[in-house]
Amino acid sequence: MDKKTYKTIIFTQKEKIVYITLNRPDVHNAFNSLMISELADAFEKVKENESIRVVVLSGEGKSFCAGADINWMREVIHYSYEQNLEESLQLAELLYNIYSLPKPTVAMVNGTAIGGGTGFLSACDIAVASGEAKFGLSEVKIGLVPAAISPYVVRKIGESKAREYFLTGKRITARRALEIGLVNEVFPLEMLRKKVNELVNLLLTSGPEAVASCKELVFRVSSMSLEDAKAYTAQMIASLRVSYEGQEGMTAFLEKRKPHWTK
Repeated sequence: MDKKTYKTIIFTQKEKIVYITLNRPDVHNAFNSLMISELADAFEKVKENESIRVVVLSGEGKSFCAGADINWMREVIHYSYEQNLEESLQLAELLYNIYSLPKPTVAMVNGTAIGGGTGFLSACDIAVASGEAKFGLSEVKIGLVPAAISPYVVRKIGESKAREYFLTGKRITARRALEIGLVNEVFPLEMLRKKVNELVNLLLTSGPEAVASCKELVFRVSSMSLEDAKAYTAQMIASLRVSYEGQEGMTAFLEKRKPHWTK
């Protein structure tokens, strides 16, 4: 097991899996500029390391992430437009890098996820939540909007539900989060880690190049016309079929054995 030292997060690599844990439990893992920069560094390390196959994002203690840190907000309120823009771009870049990472990301939502916390889990591929978790997009209550996180939340829950929860700021229970697609599965807290581990093991049986291509496929096809999608999808599957991984996967299937990446 390999651990890297950060001040606001815990980075643990266990063989092919990396666990990134938000580690400010005394403030319910609220994020500040330091946490944003440390998360950016951690996800860059994941991207560069070919041995890493899956990332699990979670929170230390009772909460997943309570949004922006109040003490940080006390500083931000005095920032100029240019300073606010710079910090907002850093958060936007982090969320995009999580979303576009060519490896599967799983949010293990162990507790409350508010504002940016909801954004973090929305940028992940799959979110599995505790039945005790609560969610919120309450920025309007303090005269703001969920701007940087909106592209990912809207993709998760759709425009109709985004309008409802962005405008009202009302809390969302775990059951409701499941109903609207904000999370993929909900389990009792004591079963959460076991269920996430089962999901991670399932992801590890998939070809890593195929997984990366799947993420690209979903990202691009959703904004393509059907006409453009014809050529793009045909080219992708043709490339994968002649690739080393595609050849190994199809051969393993025909020979009734497991492909090499599952070993």
